[in-house]
Amino acid sequence: MRVLLIATNRHHRLMSRMDARPLPIGLAYVAGYLDPQRHQIKCLDLMFSEDYLGDVEAAVREFQPQLVGISLRNLSNHSYLDPQWALPSTKEVIDRVRSLGNATIVCGGPAFSLLPRECFTYLGPDLGIAGDAGETFATLADRLEVGEPSYKDLPGLVYRDGGEVVFKGARCASSFSRPPRFQELDLPKYASAGFGLGVLTKLGSFSYPSSASETQRESSAWRVIRPIPEVVEEVRDLRQRLGLRKVFFIDNGFNVPLAHAKELCRALIDADLGLHWNTPLAPYGCDDELIGLMKEAGCALTLMGGLRGDAHDGSTLDDRLEPVAETCRKCETGDLHYTISMTFGEPGDNRETVSRKLSFLRGLNPAMANLRIGVSILPGTSVAKQAVAEGLVADESELIKPTFYIAPAVRDWLVDHLMAEAAGHPRWNLL
Repeated sequence: MRVLLIATNRHHRLMSRMDARPLPIGLAYVAGYLDPQRHQIKCLDLMFSEDYLGDVEAAVREFQPQLVGISLRNLSNHSYLDPQWALPSTKEVIDRVRSLGNATIVCGGPAFSLLPRECFTYLGPDLGIAGDAGETFATLADRLEVGEPSYKDLPGLVYRDGGEVVFKGARCASSFSRPPRFQELDLPKYASAGFGLGVLTKLGSFSYPSSASETQRESSAWRVIRPIPEVVEEVRDLRQRLGLRKVFFIDNGFNVPLAHAKELCRALIDADLGLHWNTPLAPYGCDDELIGLMKEAGCALTLMGGLRGDAHDGSTLDDRLEPVAETCRKCETGDLHYTISMTFGEPGDNRETVSRKLSFLRGLNPAMANLRIGVSILPGTSVAKQAVAEGLVADESELIKPTFYIAPAVRDWLVDHLMAEAAGHPRWNLL
């Protein structure tokens, strides 16, 4: 079977002064699970495309796919000042593919998995897969290839039945045990565009721990923790086979658990690959030893999240600022460059808390500070529940579109105030 996989993400402006184009690592893993003895595989990445619909049409006409997988990375770019919704362009891609043949179209990806029913209804594919889809998509391809009509038992599947969209709620999972297929991705371009080539280390069900007490979670809290030798070997292959040394370790929080982070750093030091790498860092639970090991192992920049939790969980602003300040001080003492994100207008914010957050940022020396205006609301979060309660949205299905929460106490004042403040700080970026 001829299988065409299309990465539709074209959002690349992570920060207003930094061009960051993330490699479609999920799509590469899905491609890696397909059996090349049974399927002809082609990947089309639209990140660098000047005419993305033209490129889709050319690929479909030339390859004549029988199965097309569409990867949706983000629902939007999460920017209040310049919101960009990703679904319309993805629907254009699906509609163009459908106009050119009879291929079965399957949609998936991280954004699709947030709201599977809603995304499926809007985009109109034949099938959808919610979750980490490597094994599931490969099984689906094998069944379609032999004409087996039964596939509705597959985990994470979204489909139509009698005009109704069906999703049973269980997302599929992947072990990420097979290497990603990079053959048709422009790796040199990705190496020079932003943070480097993505290499997966571990994935959890949360963005960052919400408190210092959660920083040493057991492995059961992570849906994926790749073996350290496997990670090092993948990086070694990129370095030796392709001559690429700039890497971005994909991780919900590199320093969590602390022992695992130190073990990976020591393995990278022993491998002596001359890497230049970046990674997200949870703003809690670091120690001086880890910062030193990261620096020695070749870490050039960490992307640090901001505050977690809010007044509703009983924590004060000082409770939430202090761990972040401590982690920033450790990075500065250890000469490890970092960026930091801070959200303004989150639930409970008022003019006093905004002023204190700005004062906090003035006392830091980051490579870059991301000042996020409002909370980009994601389904299933406490902010989503509050948005429904306050009537900002009728229900969470509306979050398929870019939707932001800004605390009522600062809603009419915040944007102008932050613009004036950021004007005097060249390393502050408003989103």
